[in-house]
Amino acid sequence: MYSPEILLTAVLNGLMTGAVYALIAVGLTLVYGVLHIINFAHGATLTAAMFAVYVLHAAFGLDPYLAMAVTVPGFFALGYAVQRLVIGPASHGDDGNILLVTLGLAIIIENALLVVFRSDTRSIDVPYGFAVIEVGPLFLSLPRVIAVFVVLLVALLLWLFLARSTTGQAIRAVAKEKMGAALVGIDVGHIYAVTFGLGAACLAVAASLLMPTFLVNPRIGNAFVLVAFTIVVLGGMGSIPGALLGGLFIGVVESLSGLFMGESLGQIGIFLIFILVLLFRPTGLFGAKA
Repeated sequence: MYSPEILLTAVLNGLMTGAVYALIAVGLTLVYGVLHIINFAHGATLTAAMFAVYVLHAAFGLDPYLAMAVTVPGFFALGYAVQRLVIGPASHGDDGNILLVTLGLAIIIENALLVVFRSDTRSIDVPYGFAVIEVGPLFLSLPRVIAVFVVLLVALLLWLFLARSTTGQAIRAVAKEKMGAALVGIDVGHIYAVTFGLGAACLAVAASLLMPTFLVNPRIGNAFVLVAFTIVVLGGMGSIPGALLGGLFIGVVESLSGLFMGESLGQIGIFLIFILVLLFRPTGLFGAKA
């Protein structure tokens, strides 16, 4: 039996890891909430963002956290342009076509990264990568503590943007009723593109938070997006609060599963939760029936 200190440390580290999972899931659920489709390119975009952080550090010595100043606006612009110039025109307004287009984009991005970076696994060496903070008898990873505060700040800024700004109100209007929003003069195509841009920007932040402690290869995003999809289902499709709370919960489940069953089996608990939610509450914690 593990001591209370070990269990508490596992729970806290799980919460901190779950915060980054939540941020990845927020980008996924935001796109679903507005466009009502799953963005299959989400994982590949996260991988591209992680490689962008890696390149900025390897080529220019830029710290992963400072790299956000470059990657966040860059990936917002990329997400906006891809939706506006590729996904929108190629889908011809058909949701089924959007799914196929995003799946095609995922394949293109992943193979482009394989061409450029091969299948090698890369990492970033930063002096604080293995640093810990002592809180009484507990030892907490410094990068994960930083990640929690950054995710909370991003969540607050996103809430303020959606609640107070004109564009945020337009996003909520399109999410509720696309045709009605168009009738009152809202440019639905522009709102779709902004939403994709916000989703990509969330991934850029998550990439900077992951790189000090995680490895990156051209397929790494697939593992994260599977966890993010579980979080979205748990929290409720389209629910941003559900994604945040679901991410924290899934982080704790993964941490405790890894503690009791071994690190390699840590994600078994996540997918057990996924199956149970689908069986007993398919709308998730905060989802509503269609």
